[in-house]
Amino acid sequence: MTHTFQRMILAIAAVCFLQACKSDLYTNLDQREANQIVATLLTHGISATRKPQKDGKLTVLVDEDQFAEAVTLLAENGLPKAEFATIGSVFKKEGLVASPVQERAQMIYALSEELSRTVSEIDGVLSARVHVVLADNDPLNRFAAPASASVFIRHEPSLNINALIPQIKTLVANGIAGLSYEKVSVIPVAAPQKTRETPPELEVREYMGLWLTRESESRVFWMAAIAGTLVLALLGTIGFLLWQRRVPMTYALEPTDIARNGKTS
Repeated sequence: MTHTFQRMILAIAAVCFLQACKSDLYTNLDQREANQIVATLLTHGISATRKPQKDGKLTVLVDEDQFAEAVTLLAENGLPKAEFATIGSVFKKEGLVASPVQERAQMIYALSEELSRTVSEIDGVLSARVHVVLADNDPLNRFAAPASASVFIRHEPSLNINALIPQIKTLVANGIAGLSYEKVSVIPVAAPQKTRETPPELEVREYMGLWLTRESESRVFWMAAIAGTLVLALLGTIGFLLWQRRVPMTYALEPTDIARNGKTS
């Protein structure tokens, strides 16, 4: 019974401690993106967990003392990925008739977003932006500028980007009507070389059915001691109240009772 009680106190303290020391890092993530973030953090020795939201999305939590390090690490790895609008969302019907100028601007924006999303999916690319300039379709304008596009890519230092530039230019040129291969420019920028040291392996030990690291073990024990003290105080208070209810109540004797008892004796 005592062993079970100790395990219950330790489990409650561990849960309270872990929840109290966690901080929301990113919210409204899908399962794939949340898994990527958690895997990246765990690989670099940062404790991270996922928490489901009511809308089906996920929240990634990290220890408060590792929050800044986690943000920096994810930024170096291009996580979370930038969200891009789709053509369907750009041309969503709103009940209003769009002008030709508005439709042209929407088309340019939609093409830029779709191509940026595609280039960002290349392994080793941390972020990408595609800026599109469509040709003027005015047949009366003899000096209209042809269509062109510029691609900005931030990539990992180890990526051989020069071998991918021709493929990226072909991808963008084929994705826009009237755009030639020569009118696509690609500007690659390598991210700074990571100097982060490889973290040591986390030492995890089992205690009363719970797996704890050395860093969290002492904290959990402190929380267990505090929780145990509170539980004992609560049990003591309840026992005292129950004892008071079982003790017979005594009343003070009236002066006449004292005199009567004296004569009787």
